Amino acid sequence: MSDKESLYNLLYVEDEDDVRRNYVDYLERFFQNIYEASSIKEALKIYKEKKPSILIIDINLPDGSGVELLKRIRESDHTTKAIMLTANSDVETLLSATELKLTKYLIKPVSRSELRDAISLAEEELENFTISANKVIKLKDSFVWNSETKMLFCQNRESFLTKKETELLSLLFTNVNKIFTIDDIIIELWYDTDEPKQDTLKTLIKGLRRKLPKESIKNIFGVGYKIEV
Repeated sequence: MSDKESLYNLLYVEDEDDVRRNYVDYLERFFQNIYEASSIKEALKIYKEKKPSILIIDINLPDGSGVELLKRIRESDHTTKAIMLTANSDVETLLSATELKLTKYLIKPVSRSELRDAISLAEEELENFTISANKVIKLKDSFVWNSETKMLFCQNRESFLTKKETELLSLLFTNVNKIFTIDDIIIELWYDTDEPKQDTLKTLIKGLRRKLPKESIKNIFGVGYKIEV
């Protein structure tokens, strides 16, 4: 985890208020959005509303086990990264729950450096995917696309996009390296009109290329366009 502000969202689940606040205060230096919960019930509510990219979960919670919390999340979500905080006596139970797909488990007490290293690993795992489930996709020249917020960043600064530019990038990033036909793009962006839009699309592509690294959007002659990272 670098000293720059992360584009990912993080949820920290811990029932000891002083401990949780200490780490949340520390992590706020690095995260644009960080949420906190003290129970399974509260954590699930925040998870459903905010869809965090990274979870940090204490195994012992007042209304059950952090293992049970993560099992419930894993019923429908295998992409959010999870770090579990545990005591030595809990390790055997934790390791038997193979379906949890943990990025890391850390034995308490956890130092700030250990936590930072674990979060860095989670961020690397997120960044190394190029499928539509990815929330953050890295491009060349320090550009980043956040598919959750539908925002483009360069060196952690937001790049202004028009509504149609945002819609086009959102479509292209649903499947990196896939060729989207001209007809498919026009139907997706201008579904409510029968007017010819080929020239409008060309103008849109031209403007968007000025805001992206060179050769990010490829023109496949006579077919359509694709985005490369």
